[in-house]
Amino acid sequence: MVSSPRRRRSAEERRLIVEETLEAGSSVARVARKHGINANQVFMWLRLYRSGHLGGAPASGLTLLPVTVCDDAKPAGGKSVTSDSAGAVQIELPNGVRVSLEGSVDPAVARAVLESLRS
Repeated sequence: MVSSPRRRRSAEERRLIVEETLEAGSSVARVARKHGINANQVFMWLRLYRSGHLGGAPASGLTLLPVTVCDDAKPAGGKSVTSDSAGAVQIELPNGVRVSLEGSVDPAVARAVLESLRS
């Protein structure tokens, strides 16, 4: 059996492959198969990505913030949270911009709205 030589991927290529696994509905196994890589290799890159050791900050430049889901109207922080049966997400950005998503919102639409605020 003849195997092909190993391909060396740049940090940017590895970062893009890892970011594919973070998209909604994606899986590490499918992304690895698509790129002809062993899933264990992608998991290792994912750990490096999350620890910031994969060639710098994530390409998006965004950082994840802790989120708390509460059933009551007054979370531990004392700020009031309003909700209705359809569901709502309210986001206040550091620059004072407020975004409110109500009802059943498609994740792609929410992402597009938030990305448009970056520019």
